[in-house]
This record gives sequence, C-alpha cells and structure tokens, in this order.
Amino acid sequence: MAHRSADVLIAGGGVAGASCAEALRELGFDGSVLLVGREPQAPYQRPPLSKDLLRGESEPEDVLLHPEAWYADNDIELLVRTSVMKLDPGARTATLSTKDEVSFGKALLATGANVRRLRVDGGDLDGLHYLRTLGTGASLRADAADAERVVMIGGSYIACEVAASLTAMGKQCTLVMLEDAPLAGHFGAAAGGFFAGLLADHGIECVTADPLARFEGVGRVQRVVTESGLSLDADLVVLGTGAMPDVMLARSSGLELGESGGVRCSQTLETSAEGIWCAGDPCEYDSVVHGRRLRVEHFEVAAAQGRHAAAAMLGQAGPYGEIPYFWSDLADWCTLEYVGPAAQWDREVVRGSLDAGEFTIFYLDAGRLAAALTVGRSDDLEHAKRLIAGGEHLGDRVEALADVGTDLGAV
Repeated sequence: MAHRSADVLIAGGGVAGASCAEALRELGFDGSVLLVGREPQAPYQRPPLSKDLLRGESEPEDVLLHPEAWYADNDIELLVRTSVMKLDPGARTATLSTKDEVSFGKALLATGANVRRLRVDGGDLDGLHYLRTLGTGASLRADAADAERVVMIGGSYIACEVAASLTAMGKQCTLVMLEDAPLAGHFGAAAGGFFAGLLADHGIECVTADPLARFEGVGRVQRVVTESGLSLDADLVVLGTGAMPDVMLARSSGLELGESGGVRCSQTLETSAEGIWCAGDPCEYDSVVHGRRLRVEHFEVAAAQGRHAAAAMLGQAGPYGEIPYFWSDLADWCTLEYVGPAAQWDREVVRGSLDAGEFTIFYLDAGRLAAALTVGRSDDLEHAKRLIAGGEHLGDRVEALADVGTDLGAV
C-alpha cells in the first residue's frame, strides 16, 4: 500500500471538484491538491451530452473543463479511473480504489449522482440507454445512427433535450411520462402547455399521464408498453428517469445525511465533520436566501458550490448565498432559464406572451417571489433574483410583474 498526502483532497472528478481545485489556485492557495475522479476522462461538462455531442456537432475533447495539461501546469494532481473508497474524518485519512492511503488536511466531497434505474419487465433488453457520462453518451450516439423510432421515458430535462436533439437528426420521437405535460412537474401547467406545443410543432408526440409498464422485444427492445395498454414501436429507448445523489462515501464515513437524501451541510457547505465540505448533487445545505434546506442538481450550481467550498477552506467565505440558476436548450428551438427553485407556489404571473414564445413566469408563494422561468427574456432574471433575495411581500407590486410596460427595476 502506497502512501500519499494532500493538503486538500477532492473526492469526485466532476464540475464541482474541478471548480474547487481551480478556485483554490485562483485564491492563492499554494498547498498540495489531489483531485480523484472515477471516470477515465479529466473533468468535463455534462450538458452537451444531450445536445451538441449527441448531434455530432462536437467531440469529447471539446467538453473538457480544462485540457489535461492544465492540471499539471497548476500543480493539481489528477487521478482518473480512481475512487475514494473510505474516508476517516477523525484520522484525516482516505483509502483509494488503488489501495493507496492518503492523509489530508481538508477535503471536499463532490461525488455527484447516479442515474435512477427502472426495474421493469424487459429492462435488460439491448437498446435501452441511460445518459449520464461520456461513455453512455457515446453509446447512445452510436446506437441512434441506425434508429428511426425513438421513445423517451420521462418528461423532464433529459427526455426533452434528447428528444429535441434526435428530432433535429431526423428521428421520430415520442415521450412517455407520468406528468400531464413535459416539464410541468418543475414549472407548472402553463409552462408545460408551452413546451408540449413546442415539441408537437416539431413532430414530437407526448404520451402524458400514462406510466411505463414494460419493454418488449427479443434480445433488443422493439416496443414500449404503457400502463393503459398503449404499445409504441421503438428501435431505441432513452430513459430520462432522474438521478440519485451518490452518498455512499459520506454514509460510510459517518457524515450526517439530510432529509432529501443528500449530505447535510451548514450555510458554508461544511459537512457534520469539521474541515470536510460538500458540493454538487449531494450537497444539502441551509440556504440563507430560501430559509430552508436546499439540494439542487445542475451544472451551474455545482460549479458555484465548488468555488464557494474552496473559499470556505481558506477562510474567505461566509454563508453560501447564491440563488440557483438553471438553463436548458431544446435543440435550437428555444433556451429556457430559471432561477429559484420554488418548493411550492400559489400564484403564477406571466410577463410577455406564451403564444409568442417570449415570456417570463414569476412563481409566488404567499405574496413573495419564489422563482422565475423565462424563455426569450433573460434580462428579467436579474430582477427576479433581486426580489427572491429580498424576500419581501410584494403586495400591490405583483401586478407590475405582468405589465411589460413597467420597468422591473422599479418593482
């Protein structure tokens, strides 16, 4: 067993871990940094997996966060194809999948998430794809080359993004979902109606409120059957069934877990073990903005949390107060952007026109702005972030949100 030491150990080679390492150097930290990632590649961006990478408009090297040489140039030791298997917060030691032991001063858990796999009849057939890594993305891209009819399981980001990309590639796509409309679970009925119309305008069929029952085929999937008995021919199936935060290392290390299945963290993203922080998908933190515990899965959020954890390690950060920001592209048809998130809301106020495809939906809870979704009105989001952070009851000002003639800066 070899022995290593690192002033900072980063467990996880995704955007959260890479952003932490980068921020440490930018903030002047000159100690040793060990970044451990289980995938064979250096850290990369995941959003292109369902978009330009799938469509063949870019290649894997194009989505790397940094060229591999960057890590050596910045004196960051990068281990790929490696996992942190054990972590002892008290002894400040970790055991890697290589059997090496690492002693560390501070650590970041950035272990990401794993896809949620469905257990249904036919789930072992060929032609079923989960999309999470460069490897699974490459498999989907290769398999889609000869497919004509593709069925997506799910009505959220992955299903909608992949359907848009494959439709742009000339495939016939159908979405099968629990929801009444695509993305309605995140954004409500009005937004769901808009996205359903957008997909339909491009030839995508949505089978709504009709859960998956089983897959059928001989060796390879040939049909998707829903609980209502609807049978859909399929040359290929993509399962956009969400992801679960990877907390195996945190649990085995004795770290406290949160209510939503993540790692319980303080307002500075520090875990229950002093000197160990968490960022990205597993991070469940006390939000000073939202007044509740929050866990958010998105590339932009993971990057921001990784940077904040680096600053906190160096004593240069207070509470994490960024308002989560999301975005998603549906081919070149539209880009949606969102700030929030809203755990619940009791009123929606639309600014602009859903019919024209240029709008912002403001989500209010008890008179306070909780979130905002926009298509084509990006400038509205800065005002929305200000109002969310302020936490004020908007009272009569709510009506001004809907009036495009009113300057949101005055609201």
